[in-house]
Amino acid sequence: MELNFKNYQQLSLLSSLSLLFGFLMGKSVQHREYLTADAILASVKQAFRREATIEGAWINQRPKRHAQFAIHTMVYTGGLSRYEDGQLVQYEFMADAKTGSILKINRL
Repeated sequence: MELNFKNYQQLSLLSSLSLLFGFLMGKSVQHREYLTADAILASVKQAFRREATIEGAWINQRPKRHAQFAIHTMVYTGGLSRYEDGQLVQYEFMADAKTGSILKINRL
């Protein structure tokens, strides 16, 4: 069987479409592997509730890229406030978007 110019065009077009489809599916799967911001916030609030009542909490709904030394990851940032010894104290946190692990907590 002999391949002519038309067959090469079809093969080239099919290859290009396959690559594009694979790229788009990879991006879609990569985006879905992150936990939701609400799930992470619920986890953080649950941990803080063990010690005291929470007055307010927030989280950014979109993860952002974070680099610390050679480690690059996607993170959610947020914060919460609660009363400690009669005073309102605020905290901000950073959580890994894939695992939900708290990477950093700062008392403000």
